[in-house]
Amino acid sequence: MEATAGGSTASAAACPPAPSRPTDPDFLSCVLQPPTPSSSSRPDDDYAALRRLLLRRKPPSALQHRMEWRCNGKGYVAYRNFLLRRIDGGAASSCASTPSNSGRWAPSPAYAAFSEADSWSSSKDLRRNSGPLLRNLSISSKQSDPERHVRFAEPAYSFVGMHCIFDDCKASVTILKFGRASSDLLTYGASDGSLTVCQVSDPPTVLQKLIGHSKDITDFDFSSNNQYIASCSMDKTMRVWEISKGTCIRVVYGVSSQLCICFHPVNNNLLLVGNANREINAINFSTGRIVSKLTFDDAVTALDVDHTGQLIFAGDAQGCIYTVSVNSHTGSLSRTHKNKSNKSKSPVTTIQYRTFSLVARCPVLLSCVQNGNLFFFSIATDSKGYLTLICSLKLASPVQSIRASFCPLLSLEKGEFIVTGSEDANVYFYDLTRPKNSCVNKLQGHGSPVIGVAWNHGENLLASSDSDGTVIVWKRA
Repeated sequence: MEATAGGSTASAAACPPAPSRPTDPDFLSCVLQPPTPSSSSRPDDDYAALRRLLLRRKPPSALQHRMEWRCNGKGYVAYRNFLLRRIDGGAASSCASTPSNSGRWAPSPAYAAFSEADSWSSSKDLRRNSGPLLRNLSISSKQSDPERHVRFAEPAYSFVGMHCIFDDCKASVTILKFGRASSDLLTYGASDGSLTVCQVSDPPTVLQKLIGHSKDITDFDFSSNNQYIASCSMDKTMRVWEISKGTCIRVVYGVSSQLCICFHPVNNNLLLVGNANREINAINFSTGRIVSKLTFDDAVTALDVDHTGQLIFAGDAQGCIYTVSVNSHTGSLSRTHKNKSNKSKSPVTTIQYRTFSLVARCPVLLSCVQNGNLFFFSIATDSKGYLTLICSLKLASPVQSIRASFCPLLSLEKGEFIVTGSEDANVYFYDLTRPKNSCVNKLQGHGSPVIGVAWNHGENLLASSDSDGTVIVWKRA
């Protein structure tokens, strides 16, 4: 190995001088030093020598690129040190190895603050000057307000401001969602029965206005290819829309208000609909016929399906959460578990499933209840979806049916972050694992209670809606 390295050096001497290389000692020692295996205190000598030789032969541009690399405002050396401390510290460390206590990876005080959008008065002026649809915005943050009481602790959920605003709707926007695997397609439903399909990329545009329901839109869902939308309403109907044409291709009439709906993730020919008649109906998408139904103790107000399509999680008007087994081929339904963690008997407004959690190390479920309670459950997949309460959070009791959503897994901190609307017209971010100082950020810009929130697939945009009909799309830093 030494002879090879020497030969390489001699050959280089006969060539023209090589371009200058990065000389920062911390950077070079970090790049040339391999990770320390957990089973030994020193790296393998042969591996270290070979790595040094290969990295030394890298083009100067590659070394410069790594030297200029940044994540959360910190360079490659700090990030590498953070990872090595997590590997080497293990369980013997007296405190958890996190970015907040890992040496040079720790954010500086100047950086440990979240961006908050300008006040409602600023965005209101912008809307008045720009008509029904605003083009891209860049709103600077104001950090000097003395009344700010949010404990800023999580830079991963910092926002640079508003990306765009849709204010063409004159009724309360009760629910909004991005298309499946889409970062650009946004749809929102309102209390006047309308559905609006938008494109949020440059330039933001309203693509379709879907008119057919006569009362509040309670829920809707995209098909897997984003060609269709299935919606349900207080007018006791479920409708299927073809997005490209903006037309309703099927109407299914019920005997009570239809409260929640979703496509089956494996069999997209199967629609699952919860209603005020205490039922979940499995409906054939092609024919509109009910193929199976299951009765519960009260109106089914929210539901979601796991990624395998084998389990449905449903919340009712008494705050109970049910686990239901579903056959992906036949649509047959059978109840397996009932959870009564919510003692207040308040309706469930949000049920959201997530395949993995950094806290629980397993699939998890988020439940938001109308009285302001948030519940976080682990899911035992080997016990047919049995739910175990991990933690809960009590917020101010709202008048509106406000929804919540998991935040993306962006943070290197250990926590479980959620975003929710509120009666005070702000969008709040909470860490469910912190009983005290759980609020880690808030976004200001709405002028009325914020009801709905949704992330896009790329997780760089967050949409929120309010009771005045305004939809704001926020851009994450």
